[in-house]
Amino acid sequence: MEHLDRLSTVFRGALGLAPDARVDALEYRSVPQWDSLAHMSLIAAIEEEFDVMIDTDDVLDMSSFAKAVALLEKHGAVVSG
Repeated sequence: MEHLDRLSTVFRGALGLAPDARVDALEYRSVPQWDSLAHMSLIAAIEEEFDVMIDTDDVLDMSSFAKAVALLEKHGAVVSG
């Protein structure tokens, strides 16, 4: 659960959301804050927090919180458990 909490915190910080905002169902452009510029900031924040390098295809494919979880699991950062 710690990894999910960390990822939630990264999403809230990068997108400028309230500390208690629910992000588990968040999708790209579902909130005004998640635009293309914020997307790149979010990617950078995830890379820094989890010490991973996200390739271009994955940057383009990461269109929701759930996809970010799957992406980190793919990179070996255990998120869901």
